Amino acid sequence: MTITKRVSINDMPDLLTLREVSQLLRVSTLTLKRWGKSGKLPAIRINSRGDRRFKREVVLKILEGV
Repeated sequence: MTITKRVSINDMPDLLTLREVSQLLRVSTLTLKRWGKSGKLPAIRINSRGDRRFKREVVLKILEGV
C-alpha cells in the first residue's frame, strides 16, 4: 500500500522547481516552458544550466484563477 502525503503550497519554499509546479498545476513541464515564453508564468533562470524556478505567489495566483 502506498501512502501519499498531501503538501500545502504554503509549506513549500518561495521558489519552486519546474517539476513541483508541474505537479501542482497538473500540466506538463513543456506547457510550463511555453507559458514562460508567453509571459503567462514567468520563470527565474538560475545557474549556468539555466534551470527554471517559479515564485510561489505567482503560482498561487494561477491556482486561484486570477
